Amino acid sequence: MHSGDRGSETFGALLRFFRERAGMTQEALGKHVGYSKSQVAMVERGERSPKGQLVEIADQVLGAQGALAVLAEKEFGKGGLRPWTEDYLAEEKKAAALHVYQTHLIPGSLQTEAYARAVITCNCYPTLEDKEIEKQVTTRLQRQQLFARKPPPNVSYVLEESTLTRPLGGPAALKEQLHHILAIGQLRHVEIQVMPHDRQVHAGLNGSMILLETEERRQLAYVEGHRGGYFVSEQPDLGDLLGKYGTLRAQALNPEESATLIEEVAGKL
Repeated sequence: MHSGDRGSETFGALLRFFRERAGMTQEALGKHVGYSKSQVAMVERGERSPKGQLVEIADQVLGAQGALAVLAEKEFGKGGLRPWTEDYLAEEKKAAALHVYQTHLIPGSLQTEAYARAVITCNCYPTLEDKEIEKQVTTRLQRQQLFARKPPPNVSYVLEESTLTRPLGGPAALKEQLHHILAIGQLRHVEIQVMPHDRQVHAGLNGSMILLETEERRQLAYVEGHRGGYFVSEQPDLGDLLGKYGTLRAQALNPEESATLIEEVAGKL
């Protein structure tokens, strides 16, 4: 257990006590607080800190009479429930393996500065202040430290062909981005594959996903949505995502074919 990027076993045990006393399942509590069953389980095991309105809502629906709120303030600090991105970035930073399937844009861990700034400024609702944009760009670029880590993590990407042609930031920014992908793809611990438009079967129609192997060699999946992201750690959901990703890699172009396609797209810009 790592303090600072983990939850609290004490808080998790108390949450479980009140949930079971109320006769509520993890899945049912998750529906109240906007969590998946897996995410509730991870908070109860002390593997994730509570985020969003989990503490406030759980305290009410479980009849905890303020006990959860008091302990959360003690364990995590007043108003200190971290944004949903921080838990994921903490895992990515130390992951032994990282596997990413992306449908709409180049993954954050591969983005150049110009491309990252274009992606972040595209988020018009709410409009971000300049300082916040620069902060997010800096954080995103720091994620590429994973490529130079020792020992090197095993990293793979499956990118939809559309991510290579969507001109976020303009043609020059996209061309620079594609050349950057080619350079990263030459690293011996990184494999980048492209899913071409013309595939008649496709295992990833339900959307993007990220699979990680933690530093403890435990498998974990992460899925993002409009209102945030959540981890998947329990079967059968975790196994289903692992299976889908394996199928995606088999359906996509191999790394050499993918590099050729990326070069062709860049050459036309």
